[in-house]
Amino acid sequence: MHERKATIKRDTLETQIEVSVNLDGSGNGKFATGVPFLEHMLDQVARHGMLDIAAHATGDTHIDDHHTVEDIGIALGQAFFQAVGDKKGIRRYGHAYVPLDEALARVVIDFSGRPGLIYQVDMPRARIGAFDVDLFNEFFQGFVNHAKVTLHIDSLRGKNAHHVAETIFKAFGRAVRMAAERDERAAGVLPSTKGAL
Repeated sequence: MHERKATIKRDTLETQIEVSVNLDGSGNGKFATGVPFLEHMLDQVARHGMLDIAAHATGDTHIDDHHTVEDIGIALGQAFFQAVGDKKGIRRYGHAYVPLDEALARVVIDFSGRPGLIYQVDMPRARIGAFDVDLFNEFFQGFVNHAKVTLHIDSLRGKNAHHVAETIFKAFGRAVRMAAERDERAAGVLPSTKGAL
């Protein structure tokens, strides 16, 4: 059984990033990105997805967090695409509902080979601490484009922006875990009638 791990290095004029992922990990996250709130969210993905994720980034955060957040999403997507390999024997689809007090999110993912993002989230406010909530959309768009997955994210309710964000990332982690998991009954089988993903 091949190890489902990958490390991606991405260097641009704006950011230098290294992201590692282990799809069969134990929920460990190690982060040094200069964007603390994103690190808190990625930690939720690792923990609830039972993934090992490491992200190290230096970027132009003195301007704003945009490039760093987007490029981490891109690198994480590339790492997922590489780690999941030929997709034989995985469940392919995953979904999760996660509540946190008054907030509730639903995330559905398909390792389809086709990038697509539906992001239906009305954040109660524009910032969580210093973090611009618009950047969540940029992060997930970067991820989707490079992981080549279809991803539907719906915030169903919530008044506290921190709670809304946390439900989204926890549900994302759980949905990814379900979709990327090996299916004992379909070992070695590609989960598509087309014969390709």
